[in-house]
Amino acid sequence: MAFSVVIPARFGSSRFPGKPLADIAGKPMIQHVYERAIQSEAQRIIIATDDQRIADMAIGFGAEVCMTSAAHLSGTDRLQEVVHSLGFYADDIVVNVQGDEPLIPPRIINQVAHNLSAVPEASIATLCEPINDIESVYNPNVVKVVADNQGRAMYFSRAPIPWPRDAFKTAASQQVMPEGVNFQRHIGIYAYRVKLLNDFVQWSPAPVEETECLEQLRAMWNGAIIHVEEADELPPAGVDTPEDLERIRHLFES
Repeated sequence: MAFSVVIPARFGSSRFPGKPLADIAGKPMIQHVYERAIQSEAQRIIIATDDQRIADMAIGFGAEVCMTSAAHLSGTDRLQEVVHSLGFYADDIVVNVQGDEPLIPPRIINQVAHNLSAVPEASIATLCEPINDIESVYNPNVVKVVADNQGRAMYFSRAPIPWPRDAFKTAASQQVMPEGVNFQRHIGIYAYRVKLLNDFVQWSPAPVEETECLEQLRAMWNGAIIHVEEADELPPAGVDTPEDLERIRHLFES
């Protein structure tokens, strides 16, 4: 089964400008992500950027680069520009690997690609992991997902889902993890069929997407099936802030 990896890498970040070029153990962060992707089964790996500094760096360490518009509002838009510019076919599979995850396990890149290939009715595949603490259940930055018995996503939310009505009868009981409830955190790695990407950029933002600020809900609003499975290996947290960068640097040093 063939698939490609696209790594979006923007220079302009409101919280951390220039993040893809930040040094980690003598290499820019984007190079670490690229080298992780090389260890996957992907036949082609492309760095998509709107910044010449990132492009020059990537070309310097041997990566294929696709220059994209700086006007994109989302990574999905940038991904679609890549597959359109490079002439991908509608049934091709592309995995979006974020450019700020220098420790992403190659195993889960393979996992989402294989899952999408194995489920013909799905247009997207993604991953999740169990939530084991009550703080994460209520944390709106921890996106929750509920799937059916065939691994098809039913809903993604920043709210606690599912809501255990009987276990959470009182305010006090809502501060304790209930037994037997399978809370799942969404892990933001996606495999797409190219046709979905081409359709996605034609769709207007969905009301529920705008409410939750979750782009994947636009696909579900328009009837797309998203396959979800627990990750074979848990990825370390990515780099959103300079503080995250220091944490990752310490991990590399150790």
